[in-house]
Amino acid sequence: MNEKELAGIKIGVAMAASHCNMHRAVATMRILVEHGAIVTPIVSPSILHVSTRFGSPDYWKDEITKATDQPILTTIPEVEPSGPKHWFDIVVVMPCTGNTLAKIANAINDSPVTMTVKAQLRNGGPVLLAITSNDLLGMNAMNLGRLLSARNIYFVPFGQDDPIRKPRSLDAHLELIIPSIQAALKHEQVQPILVPWDR
Repeated sequence: MNEKELAGIKIGVAMAASHCNMHRAVATMRILVEHGAIVTPIVSPSILHVSTRFGSPDYWKDEITKATDQPILTTIPEVEPSGPKHWFDIVVVMPCTGNTLAKIANAINDSPVTMTVKAQLRNGGPVLLAITSNDLLGMNAMNLGRLLSARNIYFVPFGQDDPIRKPRSLDAHLELIIPSIQAALKHEQVQPILVPWDR
């Protein structure tokens, strides 16, 4: 694999507040940077204000900044110009919670994450979702279905991460992030989109 195969690609990584998936997301951001991408982080307010067993706001601010070497965008006014000024070649929502997926599916724009998605879609640019939620095969399934057929919305391949104990849960395979980005940049969905978890 060419380490610089994303050289110069401007990626907005919009991070919803799946605190248990933050370590995976930050590690994946480092990989994108290693492959040459210019990664701008956009974060949900919860990441900035809520301490959990997975880390404090200060810890995550430090980790995200070290991973990307870019300032963190934290407010709607900060990210709104990303559409008119064409900041990003692609927006990656990672992690994409069920709550954020439902908002995107229903055009609810009330956070830096959803504003970034709206601004990107305004330009017909690709948005890539790395979903992770316990209800995507439950009440949120209708929102998932809506976005699977939506124009300019693409998905990192996903599967049931724990079908016995969490039968409605889906989780993205972040190890497939680079081919997913490459396909989405060509306005294509990487295939297969359904990939089982071997756990």
